[in-house]
Amino acid sequence: MSPESQGQNEHYLTLSWRGFRTWRGDRPFWAGLFTMLGGVPIMYFPYANMHLGNVTLAMSTTAGAGSLIIGVLLVTLGLTMWFHSIVRVFAGVAAILLALISIPVANIGGFIIGFVLALLGGALSVSWAPGEPQAAAEPAPAEETPETVSFAKDEPFPEGALHGAGVPEQPQAPYDTTVEGGRHRAG
Repeated sequence: MSPESQGQNEHYLTLSWRGFRTWRGDRPFWAGLFTMLGGVPIMYFPYANMHLGNVTLAMSTTAGAGSLIIGVLLVTLGLTMWFHSIVRVFAGVAAILLALISIPVANIGGFIIGFVLALLGGALSVSWAPGEPQAAAEPAPAEETPETVSFAKDEPFPEGALHGAGVPEQPQAPYDTTVEGGRHRAG
């Protein structure tokens, strides 16, 4: 077996897992997942019925429509974090605000479960930053110029060592020195 043929016999699940890991690393994956998981209990609990033996406890409230809207928006924001990560800060702030609004509107934020998950997902989205691409080669060392040469504290700078170091030289613009009627042309 030659070194060139090592990747040919890999299992398709291994290749799929590598592709998923690459996709997951390029976006705020966990932020989107937590935000979507936070939206599910917020939109589910107002429409759920709990059975305790022969007793059915209906948890539907008048805020059912508001809970459904908040839950659907949280799931949508989670998908936005995954597939359009350029707006991750907006989506994170919106998820945090919707999580806070779900406390009075949606049965204490989906019995605190949805509130905490949506809040965590929004915070992760706001704080996520794309990774730096790895450099192929190390950069060449900078050439020493008079501006980059270091001197001892007690030693004075040589003549002209800092000439122009603070402000770059700017070309002089030609000025119109003609005077028309004793006044400047703009006045």
